[in-house]
Amino acid sequence: MRETRHSMSLKNRLTSLAFFVFAGLTTQAQYTETINSNRPGQSQGAFAVGNNVIQLETGAYMGNDEHSGLGYSHDIWGIDYQLRYGLLMERLEINLTGAFENQDQTYNFLGTVEERNIRNFRSNTLGLKYLVYDPNVSLPEEKPNLYSWKANQRFKWRTLIPAISVYAGANFAFGDNPYLYPGEGKYTPKAAIITQNNWGRTVLVLNLIGDRLSEEYRSLIGIATVTHAITPQFAIFGEYQGINSDVYADDILRGGAAYLFGTNFQVDVSGLINFKNTPSRWQLAAGISWRVDLHEVDEFLEDSNEGNQRKARSEKMSREREDDGDGENDGGI
Repeated sequence: MRETRHSMSLKNRLTSLAFFVFAGLTTQAQYTETINSNRPGQSQGAFAVGNNVIQLETGAYMGNDEHSGLGYSHDIWGIDYQLRYGLLMERLEINLTGAFENQDQTYNFLGTVEERNIRNFRSNTLGLKYLVYDPNVSLPEEKPNLYSWKANQRFKWRTLIPAISVYAGANFAFGDNPYLYPGEGKYTPKAAIITQNNWGRTVLVLNLIGDRLSEEYRSLIGIATVTHAITPQFAIFGEYQGINSDVYADDILRGGAAYLFGTNFQVDVSGLINFKNTPSRWQLAAGISWRVDLHEVDEFLEDSNEGNQRKARSEKMSREREDDGDGENDGGI
């Protein structure tokens, strides 16, 4: 899930996408001590996983699509996945996102029942995400007012300024894929603008996505995800997704929760419903996020307050590790 970027034991900075960015509080720009997952929502967070970090986010889902007007019912199961890697720098991520889906389809037309089965990769997209703007790095540090408690409690408009990322990718399919629209190309571009606000234990992620941009039936998709950390390990989320296309339009709600085990492993459950019967949809899902943390050297942003805080904290942790090695401390960090 997505977490917050202030300091606490969760990822020390929520990155959305999340779903999610799990919940927690963190201090740095990209890399965090706790896993940063986009699950279980469908949005991407603005922040990358961190340089030289490999992360797998995957799960299984089941559900049903039923169209009352066309008289069909599709029983669905599938596996979705996202493989993420922090490439070259803290702000850049390359990711592969996709799903393999099976549908048992039943059609009832004027009393004639027909059954068939299709299965293939529902989607595969290879893309790059880059953090363009991080307010915690770019904005000057706001010092407390030593003379006015009221001034310190006043709403701060700067908290509305989000982190902003851009995403560019390509959808691809192989062979005779039944999930392609008639006439749809096997390789199509996809682009997105991603924003993320971290407000203590609560995170808001917005995605504006243009999909199949080279096709006649391109899609415009908007996703809004809110994640709230109940504890440093447990977070809940709600999500709205709007889809606008000449071949398919829908309004979808998702909700669920995620739980963090240690620093590199997360489990989640979620569900979705929509608000129409052409078709009506429901799904249940469960999944995991697992990180292989090969991040060795933090990329400090020397001209930022956040970078200086991060550097000081890492130096402190190094001193504590050295003390442990000398036998001066018994309890570790």
